[in-house]
Parts: sequence; C-alpha cells; structure tokens
Amino acid sequence: MTDSARLRTLLGDCAMINVAIVPGGGPFADAVRTAQSALGFDDALAHRLALDAMGRMAEVFCCLEPRLTVAASLDAVADALAQSRSVVWDPTALKAGCPDIPESWAVTSDSLALWLATRLGAERCILEKSAPVPAADPQALAAAGLVDAAFPLFAARYPGRIVVRGPESVSEAA
Repeated sequence: MTDSARLRTLLGDCAMINVAIVPGGGPFADAVRTAQSALGFDDALAHRLALDAMGRMAEVFCCLEPRLTVAASLDAVADALAQSRSVVWDPTALKAGCPDIPESWAVTSDSLALWLATRLGAERCILEKSAPVPAADPQALAAAGLVDAAFPLFAARYPGRIVVRGPESVSEAA
C-alpha cells in the first residue's frame, strides 16, 4: 500500500506465474484496529473483521490486476493452482473458526500465508514487506515487528522455504 508502483509490478508478475496471493488487510484492517480501540470489542471479533479486510484487499488486488481472480476457499485456491492460474485468496471462510488459528491480532496475513502454504503443500512462501528486511530467522522478524507474533509458530510447522523481502527486493519479485 505504501508503494503503488511496486504493488502493481508485483501483482503483474504474479499474474504470469502459478501462485496464490495472500493479501494483508491494508487500510481496511487499520480501520478495524481504530474501531476496536474506540469501541473496545474483543480480539476474536477484530480477527474476524480483519479477515473481511483481507477479503476486500483481495478484490482490490484483482481490480488492479484483472488477470487475477479471487478464490474464497482452500479448495478453490488449490483448483486454480492445479489449472496453472494465479489467484488471490479471500480468507473470510475462516470466520467460522479454525482450531489451529488463534482469533487475535497475533495472527495476521503473515501467519495466514504460512498456514495456506502448509495446507497447499507449497514448497516456498514469500512475504513482501513494505519495510527493509534484514536477513533474520522467524523469531527475530517477529521481535522486530516485521511479522506477527504467531509467525514463528506457523513457521515451525511449515516444511518449505520461507522468503521475506522488503522494497529493496522488488527486482527479484518474479
């Protein structure tokens, strides 16, 4: 969101390869944080609203890159990938609850990307961040606030390779 040109480049590159995109909640998630702070509702509701925020960003991504489509379930993502189509995952189906995903701000799109990559059997999970990313392990990234607090736990469960890149890595996007 902080670099529209980079976002459009990444989405365009993703449309040309076989990939599932997990969007962050962007300004919609920020609105949830603001509303929670002002109104004091619990983290479980905030988590479910943040999933809605991610779904809205999925729609925005598809508007910015029309070659992408939204997939609203794990099966729909897997089917699209099996057909060599890139998709943007709308995780709102998780609002019904998932025993291995805590309903709190400790879990954001960072951990959900690893959760989806694990379910899909993906050999690599790439996170694109808006801030520079030092080479670091999941614990250090979480301690630095570059990923969510649950990320190290989800990373420990993911058997594939995790790549976390910042804006300096845009040339490596494809």
